Amino acid sequence: MKLFDWRWLVVSSLLAGALAAHAETRPQYGGTLRVTMRSTPMSLDPADGTQPDSFARRSLTMLMFDTLVTTDENGRVQPSLATSWQASTGNQRWQFRLRRGVKFHDGSPLTAEIAASSLRAANSSWNVSADADSVVIERDGADPELLAELALPRNAITKRNSDNKPSGTGPFHIMDWQPGKKLTLAAEESYWRGRPFLDGIEVEMGRGFRDQMMALELGMADLVEVAPEQSHRISQEGHLLASSAPIELLALVFTRDVVSPGDKMLREALALSVERGSIRSVLLQGAGQPAASILPNWLSGYGFVFPTDADLPRARHAREQVRTIPSWTVGYDGGDPAARLLAERIVLNARDAGLSLQPTTAASADLRLVRIPLASTDPWIALGNAVALAGMLPSKTVGGSVEDLYAAEQAELATQRIVPLFHLPVSYAVAATLKSWTLRPDGSWSLADAWLGSGKP
Repeated sequence: MKLFDWRWLVVSSLLAGALAAHAETRPQYGGTLRVTMRSTPMSLDPADGTQPDSFARRSLTMLMFDTLVTTDENGRVQPSLATSWQASTGNQRWQFRLRRGVKFHDGSPLTAEIAASSLRAANSSWNVSADADSVVIERDGADPELLAELALPRNAITKRNSDNKPSGTGPFHIMDWQPGKKLTLAAEESYWRGRPFLDGIEVEMGRGFRDQMMALELGMADLVEVAPEQSHRISQEGHLLASSAPIELLALVFTRDVVSPGDKMLREALALSVERGSIRSVLLQGAGQPAASILPNWLSGYGFVFPTDADLPRARHAREQVRTIPSWTVGYDGGDPAARLLAERIVLNARDAGLSLQPTTAASADLRLVRIPLASTDPWIALGNAVALAGMLPSKTVGGSVEDLYAAEQAELATQRIVPLFHLPVSYAVAATLKSWTLRPDGSWSLADAWLGSGKP
């Protein structure tokens, strides 16, 4: 009898363990996810162009709002609020049929009139109208990139209420919003794709990388941002880490156009003086890829043809062609722990070439060290976004081939307003309790299908 009892205890224990393991692999409803980020958005309106673009802002947008179409991890366009679409007149006129039964968080139904109004607010140059249950977009010329543009978070469909607060159709709705500080979201019970597993999400803003990692280690955060130069160390320490492809451009951007042949020669000398290889191995701890192109090679296919090695003899020769050497100020973000070191190293490289640079955190500077998030995995959109964020005017393009893309990027680089330095990944550290979250190819994350488990890998 005792032997039978012992065997039964063993069998029941094994069954309990198997059932527990099986349950752990199944999504569970409930719980509040805690997220931290460095950025401090002051508006949640996707179309608010006064807000700086960031991967975090895009991620937040897609928690609350939906776009007409989305793109999968391979860049293929998928239906979202639009179930189907068709183009005519050489891709100049597009018609999108809306999904039925979708409601905004305030309970009002999605209509073609509201969707058209939202897209007009985000794109003043577009001719957008409603036609029964469809949205019609007409462009002056062929626009083969329109679908990819509509998948961008800034083109999320928004209903602006009488108090000018935006309402969306996304998986979570706003419970509390303290601009630039904190955002509290709750699951939308009637979400058209199905209720999210999480009950809510709390987002703390304006937190530095160090504070975010401390919060994760103390169990006070579940998803945090990681500085690219710290990702290798954090991974070695055993933290769960996810990194995108290099989707952020680190570059020097001049605040004005070239004003003379001498100015042109000095900018060329600066570009040739930067020792990207040593900066990557020492300051960036092996993160990212040295770059002399705006687009990363994985996105364009031709980035490798731009030389990234420093050429000090050529830099000095270019500098010697100029009699008067001005002293340039190099601005950097004082809140970025790596920016000061990077700016100082660039200043030292420039001095080796005979140039005079001074780092500064002042708002006004002759050139700035900036991080530019590439907006999309569509190379044309990514190039246009990078150029716009750099304060440059996009060059007119003809055609849509790789050769045309290369020519367009060459034209931007020829202005010598921008000196690409590195293409960096976007990295996040997560608690073991966070399951089934998604890191999108564009560097943003999705929590629509995420859930909280026991903490076992």
